[in-house]
Order: sequence, then C-alpha cells, then structure tokens
Amino acid sequence: MGETTRTNEARSGRQIYVEILVRSSMDSLWELSQDPALHPRWDLRFSRIVPTGVGSDRHSQFRYEFQLPFCAITGIGTSLGHKTTAGGQATSVLKFSTSNPLSPIGPGSGYWRYVPVDQGIRFITGYNYAPGMGALGRKLDARFIRPGLGWATALSFDRLRLWAESGVDPARSRNAWFLDAAARAAGVAGAAGLLRHAVAARPLNASLKNPGSLKNLPARASTAALGLTLAGLALTLPSHPTVPKAKRCLRQPPDRGSAEAPASLKTLPDPDHRKQPQFEGAPA
Repeated sequence: MGETTRTNEARSGRQIYVEILVRSSMDSLWELSQDPALHPRWDLRFSRIVPTGVGSDRHSQFRYEFQLPFCAITGIGTSLGHKTTAGGQATSVLKFSTSNPLSPIGPGSGYWRYVPVDQGIRFITGYNYAPGMGALGRKLDARFIRPGLGWATALSFDRLRLWAESGVDPARSRNAWFLDAAARAAGVAGAAGLLRHAVAARPLNASLKNPGSLKNLPARASTAALGLTLAGLALTLPSHPTVPKAKRCLRQPPDRGSAEAPASLKTLPDPDHRKQPQFEGAPA
C-alpha cells in the first residue's frame, strides 16, 4: 500500500494550498476542525466522517463519505494531531485513500497548521493526491477537478471562520451563499433581458429611412442604461457578512515554511483497506 501511494502521488499535480485568518481561540478552532462530528458540517468535501480506531502509534483511523445524488464516494484515512508544538502552534496530518472508481481523487496526503498571530489563528492546509477515474481523471484534474477542490476548500474555510468568530451556523452560511448567488444570477439575467430588448430594434440605417422610428431611441437608451446598472449592481454589490467567500482565503503560500508539511506526515502510516470496517451499504 505504501509503495502504491508513493507511486500515485508522484504523478499528482501542484499542491492545493488554502489559508485564512480566524479570530478565535486555539481551543475553539481545534474543536470545530478536529471533531469528526463537527468537521463535515462546514467542510464541503465531506458528508460524513466516522472514527474507526486508534493505531499502535496513537494515530486515528477513520472512514469518510461524500454523498452524491445517486451514490456515495467513500474512503479511508489515518490522521495524527499535535495540539501544541514549538511557538504555540498546532498541526494535524493525514493520509487518505479510496478504491471507489467514481472518485476523482485517489490516494493522497495533507496537513493542517494552526499558527497563532496577534489577530488570531492562521489556519492553513496543504494537500495533494493522485487523480482518480483513470485516464479521464488525469485529463480533467488540472483544468477542472483541482481548481474546483481548491475553491470548495476555500469556501469551506470561510464557513469555518464565520462559525468560529461569529457563531454563524454552517447551514445558515450555506443558505446565505445560495441566496446571494441566486440573487446575483437573477440580476445578471434581468440585465441581459433589458439589454436584449434595447438592441433588438430595427437597424440604424432602417431607422434613418423611417424617421418616425427614431422616437424610440431615448426609451431604448434608458432601457440599456437600466440593464447596465442592474448588471453592475449584481456583480459588485457587497454581500451580507454571513455569506462565505472563497476569495477571503490565500490560495498561494506566503512563504516556504507555510507550504511544507510537518515532519510527522512522513512517518504516518498509509491507510489499509483490509483493516478498516466499511460503511453500511457503501463499498470503499
């Protein structure tokens, strides 16, 4: 298993990196991010996380699930957390794997780093994986899957920030995001309709031949101006503070140290499908 993981990860792409500043205590952020019952509530990448045991070296074993409309992608993992390290930092490392052929993500590994600063906690993740779904997955990974995962991770981190800082339940922030996106989409659609109505008139040369039609130009200009204004508002109006935004996160490491995985990741054992029980009714 270990050799397979190393071989697959050698074929993986650039590490996904996400960082956000969370103005909360270390204890609060640690609990919200490390508790398997709380973690899936804010993280879009998981529907369920179930602990399955503790290894001989105190690493935790778990199974995870991502629910799709007609099936569930499941996998297994091992993790190890250190709540206090040099400088008051905390770290958590994990390795994960799945044998589900529908999973776009194959074996991989990653880390979380909690760095105390004057304003709060720098919450950092970096992870990488081998693409799943065979040749199709390898073609889609760099263009679609990896950017999508990075966006989902960043949006999830801001949901966690809202929960830790302001007590905004992740379900509420999810609903706020959908309402915000729907309102903006409706505004853009309305603007497009107004602009289409404004320009769907007779060509200018035809209007010159029929001077009476020029009387409609002021009304068309007003309609076009209204459409442009509506589009501008839909695209630039600030969101409500409870709406999570992926753009609030850093997506590139500010320094080399932030992008380096903790040393404990190297010694963390690979997950073993033979030693972990399955979800009921769901193949790994």
